[in-house]
Amino acid sequence: MPICLIAGGKATAIALASFTLAWTHSVEKVRWEEDWELSGAGLRIVEARVKGSGAGMEVPDGAVLRDGVWRYVPSLPPQRELLLARSGATAGGWELCAEDRCREIGTGAGAAVKIAACTSEPAND
Repeated sequence: MPICLIAGGKATAIALASFTLAWTHSVEKVRWEEDWELSGAGLRIVEARVKGSGAGMEVPDGAVLRDGVWRYVPSLPPQRELLLARSGATAGGWELCAEDRCREIGTGAGAAVKIAACTSEPAND
């Protein structure tokens, strides 16, 4: 089952079962990355990585520093959807990467971008 990106009233299906979601913290300018996979229960986070800590972005207990990057597995149940805020106040949007290709999403201010498992007819809400 592919994932659907829903933004601006349009749904785009992308055939992939796992992806990395990355962004740069607006204040600290530190890159965050999360690996996600699509399962029967929803979107499941596999691992998160961050290169440092700072205001509102503390590295959680149990994180391991490897090659200059903190790595950990967030305690989060599978999610039905991910909502990515779009304030327009950051230098860029979100980066969605899979199979050695990346695309930037949610670069301007507006309604949140939704990532969810596609149904036979994606809902544009």
